[in-house]
Amino acid sequence: MSAYARIAYTPGVRAVQQEMGSGLAGERRLRGPVEGTRLSEVESAFLRGLDGFVLGSVSETGWPYLQYRGGPPGFLHVLDDTTIGWAEVRGNRQYVTQGNLRGAAEVSLFCLDQAAPARLKIYGRATSERVADVPELAGRLDAPRSEGKVEHVVTVHVAGFDWNCQKHITRRYAVHELPELARHIERLETENTALRAELGHLRGE
Repeated sequence: MSAYARIAYTPGVRAVQQEMGSGLAGERRLRGPVEGTRLSEVESAFLRGLDGFVLGSVSETGWPYLQYRGGPPGFLHVLDDTTIGWAEVRGNRQYVTQGNLRGAAEVSLFCLDQAAPARLKIYGRATSERVADVPELAGRLDAPRSEGKVEHVVTVHVAGFDWNCQKHITRRYAVHELPELARHIERLETENTALRAELGHLRGE
């Protein structure tokens, strides 16, 4: 059983799946032992390599709220195989996410690597604490981290995750990825030149 599907596939979702012909596929994901709650090295490496993700929370009035979190690769820390966390730095001081977490711990993370391309969706329960209250944890999340004054540290206990389909992910590259992309293109061009020369030799050109 997919832990992610167990959360996501509500009765309303299952009804739409039945209507649209994917009911059996959905049912298969809800069978068997629960899987997808512990991060393997594959998920851990992916999360550590991110320079941003989208965080979803829910207000007391039921409205969803999305907020982007960005920083240097590694700012999203994998603390163990069920827990991730990051240092929350001062922003525009609206504190919508912080307020939402006081009412509901349930969150979702949408993690996208457009260069790969790949995306990982995570359900979890978040805890936000003031830095002064958890100095040891704050120290673990301090480097690397986003620039700015750290006000809180957030940890998320993973309830379920799912690798999403790569289809329709637009390929884009961050500035720090461009040098590697240029080197990759240069290697391909060198290889292509050598292969053309070899093909020409075989043809007697």
